Amino acid sequence: MHSILAVDDSASMRQMVAFTLKNAGFNVVEAVDGQDAWEKASQRDFDLVLTDQNMPRMDGISLVKKLRENPKFKTTPILILTTESSDAMKQAGRAAGATGWLVKPFDPAKLIEVIGKVIR
Repeated sequence: MHSILAVDDSASMRQMVAFTLKNAGFNVVEAVDGQDAWEKASQRDFDLVLTDQNMPRMDGISLVKKLRENPKFKTTPILILTTESSDAMKQAGRAAGATGWLVKPFDPAKLIEVIGKVIR
């Protein structure tokens, strides 16, 4: 069973994402912001990280950069799921090492489809 780290400062969004992923058969660990995610990621491996962009303590792009610096997350797919849709922000995400960019509100079927394409 694939393990996914779902990061979002909104409890309701985390619940929706976790519900969608669990129903698709994934094991989900939730984090409340980038700092919480970083602490959880340093304690165990994940097959994919799904993170929001705008969060307190550490935003999504900063989290992507930190994860990419860690050898065990060099090739882990990292998707940013956010309300941000500007080209400049997407480019910053790609430059940081994000695998993909999804815009909220998300379509559960599309989210699962994208994860299916990038997860190993």
